[in-house]
Amino acid sequence: MTQNGLLTQSPIQDLQANITSAVVIAPAKLELLLAALLAQGHVLLEDVPGLGKTMVAKTLARSIHASFKRIQCTPDLLPSDVTGGAIYNQREQTFDFMPGPIFANVVLVDEVNRASPRTQSSLLESMAERQVSSDGRTHPLPSPFFIIATQNPIEMAGTFPLPEAQMDRFLVALSLGYPEFSDEVSILEREAQGDPLEQVTAVVTLDQIANAQAQVRQVRVVRPLQEYMIRLTSATRTHPDALIGISPRGAVALQRCSQALAYLRQRDFITPDDIKSAVPAVLGHRLLTRDRRPETALAILEDIMAQTPIPMQ
Repeated sequence: MTQNGLLTQSPIQDLQANITSAVVIAPAKLELLLAALLAQGHVLLEDVPGLGKTMVAKTLARSIHASFKRIQCTPDLLPSDVTGGAIYNQREQTFDFMPGPIFANVVLVDEVNRASPRTQSSLLESMAERQVSSDGRTHPLPSPFFIIATQNPIEMAGTFPLPEAQMDRFLVALSLGYPEFSDEVSILEREAQGDPLEQVTAVVTLDQIANAQAQVRQVRVVRPLQEYMIRLTSATRTHPDALIGISPRGAVALQRCSQALAYLRQRDFITPDDIKSAVPAVLGHRLLTRDRRPETALAILEDIMAQTPIPMQ
């Protein structure tokens, strides 16, 4: 519902409040996490252990009246352990498809880089097309469908780095980072009273999430801002420190995330600030640099944003 260019979206505000009641997360990070959900994308949380990646994912899942599954990745995890497969039915003498844990509304794929490349590739179809193919048949995944994957970017023993094609399927990549002093004290206070997750209850329904996702697609994007986004992504292809620039799919992801951020900020149109807020999280993991360091990618994007004129709306 729109009033003077402002969107009313109280269920999503309830969702934000419910999450922050249980976990300590920077408002900007939570905003991007919810933007990925509302833009019908997926999220990769990259951080060292102990910073609350799994806690955030579980809290989000419990805040929605939705099915939730967790996949703990290990080197011996098989593709069928994720997607499911055909099981022989002795009574009917037929092979019946048994869905795997990927068949849920919210799926936590923990330590995704510990899965083998073969198992990682089994996620590609699910993330891109929201379906699973098995024995010549396709099986649609539930809707809405949202993957939150985590990985530790520091510890490399026993891991299989995600290929660029897999990284490109994540709409947003985030690093939660260490909390501020006062926030860390709040964590201790909450943990002293028990497990904060036990107090989390569902506050929004799947229909409300689907309705919000439909509203996000209606957020207006004027042509000058679309041209601004293309100038940003095109500049990454000629930057001297970039090895491979952002593809058109990356530009589409940037627009979708910007629309979701505008919606979360209660507007039915995007602004340059929405785009600039989305750029690091949407494009940083897609930009391949010569030294392969994430901080280099972010520095390139900051440089490009500083040099690209902002259009007058």
